[in-house]
Amino acid sequence: MSTISSQSDPNKPWNFVPSENVPNYDLFVTEDGKPVDSFYSERQMRLLTDALFASWKLSGEGREHIVASDVGLFYSVNKPPLVPDVFVSMDVTPPKNPWLKKYRSYYTWEYGKSPEMVVEIVSNKEGGELSTKLLDYARVGGIIYYVVWDPECHLSATRLHCFALTGKKYVPSEAWFPEMELGVTTWQGSYDGMANTWLRWCDRNGVVLATGVERAQTAEHRAESAEERAKILEAKLRAMGVDPSQP
Repeated sequence: MSTISSQSDPNKPWNFVPSENVPNYDLFVTEDGKPVDSFYSERQMRLLTDALFASWKLSGEGREHIVASDVGLFYSVNKPPLVPDVFVSMDVTPPKNPWLKKYRSYYTWEYGKSPEMVVEIVSNKEGGELSTKLLDYARVGGIIYYVVWDPECHLSATRLHCFALTGKKYVPSEAWFPEMELGVTTWQGSYDGMANTWLRWCDRNGVVLATGVERAQTAEHRAESAEERAKILEAKLRAMGVDPSQP
């Protein structure tokens, strides 16, 4: 007897898990209560997830994705999870009941795949983002892209490091990720009241993906501009002796 993951295509053979191998999810620690590193790091993670929720659409009908920060990535029942600052997994359905223990974290055997991308934000020299973590994520398998954002240059003089999985190891890559039709770029500006240099998602032309607030501000600006144009047109018509209120 087998169980089938409800999160992915049952026609794919790796979705079948023998019932005797289904783990007891109560044994997994999914929340440890540790705080994030800093106000900057917290905002940077929100900025990345915010823009994808607000502006990223996968090409193709009915495609869904999961974007998360500080959520455990379980890739083995016998090993502790990795906890990416941000990860992106394409073509998976977000859990409808996040309170169930087996949906409180990202278990690769439940979703049938690893995330496509992991982003780590460096806040000190002790995280191993360019050494141990780089090797750990490569061992998971299936994480095509690995991005390290080092805003204070703790690890090197280079702030942004992008890697692509080649075979079983990561090699340096461009900041455009074709399988995801997504890229990253640096951006100077203010997010949630904090002015700084940030890592942002962008399209192929380097245009950043807007956050929810930015989209709302753009819509408001367009509405105000349209209203202003209407007032100018009305004034011109009245100057010509035309009453625009008359049919």
